Amino acid sequence: MLTTSDFLTFTKWVGILTLACGVITVVAFIFKWGLRFRLVGATGLLGVLTTGLFALAIVPFTRTVIPGAVKFNVVYDTGAAQTVIVVPKEITESELEATLRQAASDLFSYGRVSGLDNQLTIRARTILHPEPGVSKPLFLGQVKRSLATRDDENMAVEIYSESFAQLPKPTA
Repeated sequence: MLTTSDFLTFTKWVGILTLACGVITVVAFIFKWGLRFRLVGATGLLGVLTTGLFALAIVPFTRTVIPGAVKFNVVYDTGAAQTVIVVPKEITESELEATLRQAASDLFSYGRVSGLDNQLTIRARTILHPEPGVSKPLFLGQVKRSLATRDDENMAVEIYSESFAQLPKPTA
């Protein structure tokens, strides 16, 4: 994964290329070269690239990894305050708690629209098949976190123990 210092290096070199192209554009206008207007476009494009790379260099790329979390998929997301993830049915309660914390970290965004309570609710579910051709969603837990702060110390993780009792027992 590219780091902030990589983007700073890219910004430096594309910035130098932008300045060189700008100098050539000025020379093209002085000597009335036929490609001077194309050089204006190329210089403008390089300026946009330089600005974008600089923006990527100042925004940190960090991802929190919660130990013990298992892979999950987002199956429902309003883009606002409600999200549902699906987890494997072989998950344990401790893995579910770690997975809910991981999902709360991964799905946080300042762009989410909040309701009155300013909370993001993420529910975890799995699918049971009690008989052939029948699927039953089973919610295993949820986490509520603040939409105002990235590092929410007051996340409320709730595990539904009665739902874990309905999960099939692993075969040996």
